[in-house]
Amino acid sequence: MFDDEGQYEKHVSEAQLIDNRLRAPAINYLDGQRLARGLRAGIARVMADKDALNKINVFPVADGDTGTNIASTLGTVLVRLDESEQHAGRLLAGVADAALDGARGNSGAILAQFFQGLSDHTADLPRLDATQFAAAVKRGARYAREALSQPREGTILSVLTEYAKALSQQRQPKTGATDMRVVLQHGLAAARRALANTPKQLEVLRKSGVVDAGAKGFVDLLEGVDDYLRSGSLREQTHVADLAEADAFAAELESYEESEFRYCTECLITGDDIDRRKLREQTAAIGDSVVIAGSRRKVRLHIHTDHPDQVFELAAHQGLVSGQKADDMHTQAGLVHRKSAQKVAVLMDSAGDVPEDLIEEHNIHLVSLRVHFGETNFLDKVTLTPEELFERMKTDPQHPSTSQPSPADLRRQFDFLASHYESVLSVNVTSKASGTWQAAASAAQRATTPEKLHVLDTGNATLGQGLVAVYAAECSKAGYDLETTLTLCDAIGKRTKAYAYVRDLRYAVRGGRVPAGVKAVADMLRLTPILGNRSDGRITAVGVLAGRTRLPERLTRFLTARHASDSRLRIFVGHGDALADCEELAQRLRAAYPSHESCHQTEVGTALGVHGGPGLVVVGLQHYLPPAELAVQLGLEV
Repeated sequence: MFDDEGQYEKHVSEAQLIDNRLRAPAINYLDGQRLARGLRAGIARVMADKDALNKINVFPVADGDTGTNIASTLGTVLVRLDESEQHAGRLLAGVADAALDGARGNSGAILAQFFQGLSDHTADLPRLDATQFAAAVKRGARYAREALSQPREGTILSVLTEYAKALSQQRQPKTGATDMRVVLQHGLAAARRALANTPKQLEVLRKSGVVDAGAKGFVDLLEGVDDYLRSGSLREQTHVADLAEADAFAAELESYEESEFRYCTECLITGDDIDRRKLREQTAAIGDSVVIAGSRRKVRLHIHTDHPDQVFELAAHQGLVSGQKADDMHTQAGLVHRKSAQKVAVLMDSAGDVPEDLIEEHNIHLVSLRVHFGETNFLDKVTLTPEELFERMKTDPQHPSTSQPSPADLRRQFDFLASHYESVLSVNVTSKASGTWQAAASAAQRATTPEKLHVLDTGNATLGQGLVAVYAAECSKAGYDLETTLTLCDAIGKRTKAYAYVRDLRYAVRGGRVPAGVKAVADMLRLTPILGNRSDGRITAVGVLAGRTRLPERLTRFLTARHASDSRLRIFVGHGDALADCEELAQRLRAAYPSHESCHQTEVGTALGVHGGPGLVVVGLQHYLPPAELAVQLGLEV
């Protein structure tokens, strides 16, 4: 991204940085109010640079989300900044706690631990002079380095170290300055030099022609603070990120280093006496990029691993686990670097149950619903597979429940995708059966660029929702814009239906979805209800099958009576611990619809599985027309 080091270092002139030394009265201390305003300005600068940071993100994994992660982390801080707090130590304690709660990604966790070091050193200090601030930064830099199991130079750690050194050198007895602006400007100059040097320290940066994205995010923060201290005003930020240059870099990056491990895994642990050293040793054995930030009472754990479930289990031994996240880095990196002509990113909640091979083929991004067995929490299809869900339902006296993805998860996904695509379409389970659509709509409104986002209520569930998501992805791959894609998805949604039957209603009764009396009548008459989506989005009984045997055959007759045998159908068939029924049904539907466009089989996840239980069979049918043909039929110009 930079042709040579000089191209970047032209911004590093200390004379330029310090030329205002005599222009205004000295600032000899930072209190809580000045710190809050400085941080507010710095965070605004980071957020303005977020997309550019994403595009130069190649280390430790080229998954294009460093800017989103740092902005998300600092966004949590921003919400909790209290400009009325005059006490510097109390202000920084709140900053550290907020950063820990909101930390995302490697750089976010490192920043959180840096703030923890600042907080620990300044707890009792109402004001910070240059000496006290330099000592606090030194401690923060040390905390950040100690948080990593394998610290690397050429990253944000190097910039933190050089920044701390420069501040300490300014405090030498004979040469030190007392004006905080001058001291911090010397620190900023050192941080900029360290940032320009990162490509010399990490080969992947040198080969890619970029500086470290996390390190640049920290320098952005310092530049915003400096801007405030020099101007004394929280005026509108003048910084404009060089997105054209970043886009050019991203387009030229033909290859990228894929992480050895698949999932970027994080959680928050709260307890009375968390053993961070033991946790680091245990987790380091099952992954890399381990960052453990926080204190003995609250810890943010970050790791790249293939086994998020094991990570959360280890964390649970140390305290209460919350905020679990496990992003698929392989999928994320691949989608970012091969989006080609796509204008619209398609995001689907995991209730859609799209077969895994189609998710990869059609560049669909996923956000997981959460599954709860009592106080034990899981991420749908990440830390709890469908097979594990149904086996546990057979033996666990606690019936599981589900909840929508957290607002933080949704917003982070929106911001990440919006930094790489012109628009983002969130394809959600029907709002009449889940709060996921509403959660996504609220998160989209609070995202950085809400104008680029649209949240679609499919009026459907499970494989019906999944069929609409795949169609949306086809429209995106064809290069259609968001407006055209929405029009086509609305039309195809009316041509899409999902049906399901459950052999045993006991799980639906345990979950409160079916009254016990209904089960008693169905059992007595040996009836098998068929669930389906109505035109208004409600999921209700749409028919019954007489008997409890030969159900795939009976369901095929039910479907062919409602969908013409010559229909060009796209068919999804799924199951919950009922593979034999699923395979038989798929075979019968292929024969019943010889003109079918395709037929795929999959396991259904938790969204429907917790209500249907083992023995669940689902089918999604879509009266298919390719996007180009449907556009012609609708009179669209594409």
